Amino acid sequence: MGTVALNNETKPKPLKEKRKWIYAKKPKGTFYNYRQWVGYTLLLFLFGAPFIKIDGNPFLMFNILERKFSIFGQMFYPQDLHIFVFGMLIVMVCVVLFTTVFGRIWCGWTCPQTVFMELIFRRIEYLIEGDWIQQKKLNEGPDSDKRAWKKLLKHSIFYAISFLISNIFLAYIIGVDELYKIVSDPLDAHIVGFIAILLFSFVFYGVFAHVREYVCTTICPYGRLQGVLMDDQSVTVAYDVNRGEPRGKLRKGETQVLGDCIDCKLCVQVCPTGIDIRDGLQMECVSCTACIDACDEVMVKINKPKRLIGFYSMGQIVDNKNFKKKNVRAIAYSIVLLGLMSVFVAMIFSRTDIGGRLLRAKGSTYQLHEDGTVSNLYTLELINKANKEMNFVIEPTDDRMKIKMVNDIHMLKREGHATLSFFMLTDRVNVEKYKQDVKVNVVSDGKVIETLKTTFIAPPDSK
Repeated sequence: MGTVALNNETKPKPLKEKRKWIYAKKPKGTFYNYRQWVGYTLLLFLFGAPFIKIDGNPFLMFNILERKFSIFGQMFYPQDLHIFVFGMLIVMVCVVLFTTVFGRIWCGWTCPQTVFMELIFRRIEYLIEGDWIQQKKLNEGPDSDKRAWKKLLKHSIFYAISFLISNIFLAYIIGVDELYKIVSDPLDAHIVGFIAILLFSFVFYGVFAHVREYVCTTICPYGRLQGVLMDDQSVTVAYDVNRGEPRGKLRKGETQVLGDCIDCKLCVQVCPTGIDIRDGLQMECVSCTACIDACDEVMVKINKPKRLIGFYSMGQIVDNKNFKKKNVRAIAYSIVLLGLMSVFVAMIFSRTDIGGRLLRAKGSTYQLHEDGTVSNLYTLELINKANKEMNFVIEPTDDRMKIKMVNDIHMLKREGHATLSFFMLTDRVNVEKYKQDVKVNVVSDGKVIETLKTTFIAPPDSK
């Protein structure tokens, strides 16, 4: 049990404080309107993208189970792992760049957690239970049939929306066609999928109905990461302490010179994470701009300039007169990002329609033949990454080599794969060393669409 000294007495310190439920005042204002346009556009894209198809492929699909992905209608397989590595690097650099320049703007404007919470679930809460004061009175008041019906209605809608969200997310994983089968087929035919949907629904419901701001302030590591990435050049939502202090209420006949902040606490009331922006830069701030709208409304009423709370860098707040804007880190990150994106685009355009892996057959060795030739047995795995059937042939790049197929396959269905076995033969007089590199081409419609490299082993001719 931890203890603290207080007035020469030792009193027990509570191990864990009870959670203080946050009642956020309904926001309004210019930034909130902009945020609604951004948020609802993203929601429209999120709910619509799984149903869009290009050449029969999903617009976006991340099928981790079958290890195939569709991005903008282009199918990607495990052989394209290097492309995803660069894609992830680009995402990471984007996060670093945006945080360095604009702080935690991602969290307040485009993060799915914030968009769902503020533009769907909290608005339903306002509609059913009223604004923050009515919500607080309802929760702290006595039990009643009216309260019970409101809670039942709210949580039923919350779970129904969570169920819809879980279906949409599942559509991104298995595809909308497979999701339709789960929905339309008898329950016992897809019991595992149905249970997965229910579990995900309970997770989403728990996040938006109970966990809420803890996702941003405690669970998500990005909030803690911003403290490392941001410096005095980073722009974030901040309170202009030089203009606002000393704060105080407006009173007639007041002779004391006060700052523009009248201590109305509206910026605290509208904050979805329950912080006071006037206390300085805090990890819990998600840059949602609700406090900017609330403060601007007050400034207009008392005939003061707007943006007592606004987008400022810490350098502007701390050392306004001597502050000089520098963009060295932002420029450096931008150059790195541009380089990564160039490599990523080059990889996309150089990507072949067929992926393959060529290996010498496991446990096999060279074979010497009476006609003076030597052969190795190979296994070739091919996968069709194109959106159409493809005819192909296998040809050696060295004219001195010949290929003898074991199972003669010359066609790959759309998204199909095949495993071929063949012998590669050559005259022993052509063998220069025991182990040498050889290449084979996969040719379709007269064009080489893939070149695969392997080794050929045989003892050199001693004659």
